Amino acid sequence: MEVHDRLADTVRIEGARILATLVRTVGNLQVAEDAVQDAVVAALREWPRAGVPDQPRAWLTVTARRRAIDILRREAARAGKEREGADLMELSKPDLPPESTVRDDQLRLIFTCCHPALSPDARVALALRTLCGLSPTQIAAVLLSTEPAMAKRLTRTRQKIAAARIPYRVPPDAELPARLTPVCGVVHALYTAGHAPVAGESAVDVDVCAEAVRLARLLYDLLPDEAAPAAVLALLLLTDARRPARTDAAGEVVLLADQDRSRWDAGLIAEGCALLDASLRRTGGVADPYQLQAAVAAEHARAPSYPATDWAEIVRLYDLLLSVASTPNAALSRAVAVAEASGAAAGLAALEGLPPSARWHAVRAELLAREGRYAEAVSAVTESLAGEQTGPERRYRERRRAEWAARL
Repeated sequence: MEVHDRLADTVRIEGARILATLVRTVGNLQVAEDAVQDAVVAALREWPRAGVPDQPRAWLTVTARRRAIDILRREAARAGKEREGADLMELSKPDLPPESTVRDDQLRLIFTCCHPALSPDARVALALRTLCGLSPTQIAAVLLSTEPAMAKRLTRTRQKIAAARIPYRVPPDAELPARLTPVCGVVHALYTAGHAPVAGESAVDVDVCAEAVRLARLLYDLLPDEAAPAAVLALLLLTDARRPARTDAAGEVVLLADQDRSRWDAGLIAEGCALLDASLRRTGGVADPYQLQAAVAAEHARAPSYPATDWAEIVRLYDLLLSVASTPNAALSRAVAVAEASGAAAGLAALEGLPPSARWHAVRAELLAREGRYAEAVSAVTESLAGEQTGPERRYRERRRAEWAARL
């Protein structure tokens, strides 16, 4: 089991880097993915017998390269033509590429996943698959789809990249600003997939969150003078700073009101606030959706305690956010802030007209309980349990249901 765990950790942490480098040299996303998968299968056979290698990433990279060479040669033979030698020569190099090259490879992969020829859902699905290594089942849960439909979408997306000859490169400087919106959207979606998983036994997927933060840093390093990458990185850092306190030692959910704020990462909060200020200066104080979300996160981060939070300011920020980018999640979060600023009855009124969801029912249940309407709260929280959710989330809601039922 230890060998399998080491392999799983290596693939989870290093898989995207190996894939990005292979895509550069192969020029074909499907071939690169197949080669990496074959390398993992080979590791499952070899590592239990020979032991985990000293450099697991290097072992997988070399094995994947060899497999890619076999695939390319087979395809060339099937087509009855010689393959140009450059790719095979590059793949045959024994050394790992330097970190600067790996960084550039990952940026190329981000922009390939976010090419404007691909639909928004296709971009997010492909990024979740290639950059975070999520399975079609996991991606389907994030995007509220089915596993067969998601597998077909991923296949079609890869085929479109090949057929349209979408280049595997970072766009020229003149094209970068126009390409920022989808790239920022995908990086934010990646973080959301880790920060708020829709299923599973963990309240947060630490590895997916870390990957999204790393990609946001790469994007910011590429375009340090653009407002959007700075705002996205600020939002992710300010949110991630609170992650250590979101669960207890057993992995169970800890609400924001009950979190030990000494466990929040002060360094990430300071960095996030500085990035937000710099981003706002670049837009002359006219905030975009990422800046506004980061501003909300900054208000939480600066508050010395939950009661001391400036809830009126958070409501104001959500009002601005809804005026430029209205989403059900933002409207629901605003209702929570309204309840804290003006009372449960006001929060319940703010919920009216919003599309019901598991979280909507859960929020409504909490507000009903504050009003002493426990029978309605039990009914609402029961509704929230009907949808898919993580184990810790489900257990928290079941505990709340039991507490309120005991008060009837």
